[in-house]
Amino acid sequence: MLKNFEKFIENLMFASRWLLAPFYFGLIISLFFLLIVFIKEIIHYISHFSTDETELILFILTLIDLSFAGNLLIIVIFSGYENFVSKINIRNHEDKPEWMGTVDFGGLKLKLISSIVAISGIHLLKIFFGLENYTQSQILLFIAVHFTFVLSGVLLAYMDSLIAKSKLKMK
Repeated sequence: MLKNFEKFIENLMFASRWLLAPFYFGLIISLFFLLIVFIKEIIHYISHFSTDETELILFILTLIDLSFAGNLLIIVIFSGYENFVSKINIRNHEDKPEWMGTVDFGGLKLKLISSIVAISGIHLLKIFFGLENYTQSQILLFIAVHFTFVLSGVLLAYMDSLIAKSKLKMK
């Protein structure tokens, strides 16, 4: 009787991973919204076309920022689903990304924080091109936030390297 209950609980816990599937579906929907914003930015720039170099650079940085966010979403969707829900069975599809199925939770954390640092860096660069629109305290806050992301990334990478070294010593 107790063994049957234990098996039921274990099966229920294992099946509970499927509760994450709607989260990943929601991220797929957010990828469509991001695409709409990307297209809107292109249409806005075309309709207000300017030969001003700063405006062009800001436009390009905005598109890069949005594409980084999209890349980040794909990494989280694929890796998160494969690590926590189920393997994505696309066999040997010619377009299958090489990293797919190889990014573990530690790698996902590092990719996530490095993407956040890159996005934050792009925002900081955009601020640099429009310094007149920000107060000194706002600029310092943006720099502090970016530095916090960089420091967090370095510390996460360092912790992962310590864990990897300790695993090697155990072998």
